[in-house]
Amino acid sequence: MRTFQFQDLGLQSYKSCWDYQEALFKAAIERKIAIRKGESLPEPENRLLFVEHPHVFTLGKSGDEQHLLLSAKALDAAGIDYYHINRGGDITYHGPGQIVGYPIIDLEQFFTDIHRYLRTLEEAIILTLSEYGIESGRIDGLTGVWLDDDGQNPRKIAALGVKCSRWMTMHGFAFNVNTDLSYFSKIVPCGIDDKDVTSMQRELGHEVNEQEVKEKLKLHIANLFDVDIVEADQKAT
Repeated sequence: MRTFQFQDLGLQSYKSCWDYQEALFKAAIERKIAIRKGESLPEPENRLLFVEHPHVFTLGKSGDEQHLLLSAKALDAAGIDYYHINRGGDITYHGPGQIVGYPIIDLEQFFTDIHRYLRTLEEAIILTLSEYGIESGRIDGLTGVWLDDDGQNPRKIAALGVKCSRWMTMHGFAFNVNTDLSYFSKIVPCGIDDKDVTSMQRELGHEVNEQEVKEKLKLHIANLFDVDIVEADQKAT
């Protein structure tokens, strides 16, 4: 059975985690290239990273910088980092109380369909939310997981943005559990200005056990990809 090597990196700066992803991603692609040239090597390991970031805004490669509503001076005063990065999607926020997931996986070992990949990540979050009595779904044409997706008050609880090259993935999802939602007022989240953002804490009216949510989410990811998730021993630097 295939495996995802799992690491919970705890609270980690965005830049150090991005560098770590890039190193894993590059090594996996180099291995795929070597295999295609005829070298006898095992397939790249598949990784799943969970992390929490200090306050940071990230803008996707085709995002609109006008969707950041703070000046560089205001960002610095508020202690918020900002990075223009190499994933898809527009601008989003990461911070404490949010589960950020970075699957670095070889889709050729599963299915070569990026849309199916995104829908699979969304489904893992949808199934996790259902365990807490929170009904969620999708909105046609908009990536992510939404509450009241076909009603009068649609609100996003998880955002997705990925990079894929030679069917290797990096970046991933941001799932609002106990997130301070006030930071989303400083951006146009995902470039969408007519819909709200929410969290599990806001919907349930109380703080949620994040470790419990992580365990449920890991299980759904494992089931949807039909893998075992095992603890990796390598640490981010």
